[in-house]
Amino acid sequence: MEKYYVTTPIYYVNSEPHIGSAYTTIVADIVARYKRMRNFDVFFLTGTDEHGQKIMQSAKEKGITPKELVDDLSNKFKTLWEDMGLTHDYFVRTTDEEHEKTVQSVVLKMKNNGDIYKGKYEGWYCIPDESFFSDEEIEEKGGKKVCPECGRELKWVEEENYFFKLSKYNDALLKLYEENPEFMQPDFRRNEMYQILKSGLKDLSITRTTFDWGVPLSDDPEHIVYVWVDALINYISALGYIHNSENFEKYWPADLHLIGKEINRFHSIIWPAMLMSIGIELPKKVFAHGWLTVNGQKISKSLGNAIDPRLLMNAYSKDAVRYYLMRDINFGRDGDFSEDNLITRYNSDLANDLSNLVHRTLSMLSKYFDGVIQPKGKSEDVDQQLYSLIETNIKEFFDNMDDLKFTQALEKLWEIVRFSNKYIDITEPWILGNDESKKDRLSTVLYNLLDSIRNIAIMIYPIMPESSVKIIEKLGYSQNHINEKNLGLNKLKSNQKTTIGEPVFQRIDTKKWEKVIVMNKEEEKKLPEDNVVELIEFPDFKKVDLRVAKIEEAEDIVKSNKLLKLKLDVGELGKRQIVAGIKKYYSPEDLVGKKIIIVANLKPAKLMGIESQGMLLAAKNEEELTVLTVDRDIEPGLRVS
Repeated sequence: MEKYYVTTPIYYVNSEPHIGSAYTTIVADIVARYKRMRNFDVFFLTGTDEHGQKIMQSAKEKGITPKELVDDLSNKFKTLWEDMGLTHDYFVRTTDEEHEKTVQSVVLKMKNNGDIYKGKYEGWYCIPDESFFSDEEIEEKGGKKVCPECGRELKWVEEENYFFKLSKYNDALLKLYEENPEFMQPDFRRNEMYQILKSGLKDLSITRTTFDWGVPLSDDPEHIVYVWVDALINYISALGYIHNSENFEKYWPADLHLIGKEINRFHSIIWPAMLMSIGIELPKKVFAHGWLTVNGQKISKSLGNAIDPRLLMNAYSKDAVRYYLMRDINFGRDGDFSEDNLITRYNSDLANDLSNLVHRTLSMLSKYFDGVIQPKGKSEDVDQQLYSLIETNIKEFFDNMDDLKFTQALEKLWEIVRFSNKYIDITEPWILGNDESKKDRLSTVLYNLLDSIRNIAIMIYPIMPESSVKIIEKLGYSQNHINEKNLGLNKLKSNQKTTIGEPVFQRIDTKKWEKVIVMNKEEEKKLPEDNVVELIEFPDFKKVDLRVAKIEEAEDIVKSNKLLKLKLDVGELGKRQIVAGIKKYYSPEDLVGKKIIIVANLKPAKLMGIESQGMLLAAKNEEELTVLTVDRDIEPGLRVS
């Protein structure tokens, strides 16, 4: 059996977990479940990072020991993951004895290999980020040196440290990036790391002497291992690198390190250099995703949006939250968790599309055949359309899941859901059921629908496990049926008894519903001035012709760092091309097939000599840009009003 090793970052226990910190772990759980469904031997690792000066200071402020503080907060992460139904195989803590011994062993090995030397460090240090910054990186605000990452004041530090010869591995890392582009994903994050390598690496200070909450060097215990070096080693300590070689050799190298973009440099440059130093094979892929905001705002206790995921999951179900995160947030990019959008997805996709398909199909089977699946008869053209869609989209679903394109995978799955509903309208089983001579045709129609539902239930398992099991059990199967080998057509057992039960999802009445996230009104008022808009009259708005357009082709404009050329189908308005400054945020292959909104009556203009016949709509913050798309499968050319 082929193995698969997936990891999350280990979470720094400086605050309680929230939906933002849960995001990566949910993704890792989806990957793990998907690989298990495809018969991989999976090892899924998560855990907590518990050392460093920041922890020591927080504990002192609370009047407790660092160990008491980290025990409490680590347990909150562990309990949350369990309550969320996550399927990790191991929860590592950097205060574990096995981990600390592994850190000492790895650093000593790096030292013995000639890659660590003692020197003096002078520089600006950010305690909250546990990071040093060069003069070129730091910013000044109000006459103070501040951290370029978090904006807090930096502290000047002078101390004797041990240094890792990171610069020694600059050329080897450049070669890695040039010869193996899959190592660091997505592409735009890899390019950021590649530019750092091109500018040249400096040696890294890897010990501290100004505090003692951490792992001491085995041969010089006054020196505490830098928290980031300590933390990175968890990926091999959890496998038993020094005491369980069989387990380590079974699962290493990691197939996928899932991380947030803010810690990319540590995982994509420092970590592989450390592994090169001790002669261990590198991970196969590091994937750095974007940040999550909530209702358009940075996650913050003061705003009231640092929400416990359990509250959302209790209100909407675990599966609905997981589905929404994967469906609406393009993994890799920054994304916003909007409770309003979650409710919209819940009602349209889950209640109207999926749940309604399952419930009315089983209701018709109960009405006409006492809930027993009938043998399939002769197929007609509309049946072949359904079969072809299922077969094609199963493959495309797998391809997208393998590439971590969860939004696109779900779109392929929902194409089956939507066409299955359309298939009911086309075949009209309620009419067939009233004509005794057409019972064979009715049997075939209901068989095809149930077989489609069975395939849908198997495919949604990684993302919506509880709903998947509910649907499969309604069809008379056990959870054991949820496996890749059972995907495909004509694998539905006839003469099997089904049950209807309650709908898998029931619509939310938005007029009566109380939302979970209640933003702090005082903080909400503190919006930047650029959020104040100039009011216009309705006739002004009517002058703008907004249309739905389907992207048929997308290509690089080679001489431009910003521009892509898109070829569009705009329905009755015909074919068009537009030039858009979105290259930094989207690759051409990400865009093909998307249905976007364009300004159709904008006067054509030339950009770099290429005519642009309109303009797409997009939303942008300081970090990311998102092209506006439609959430239902509607035809190109429709007017937006």
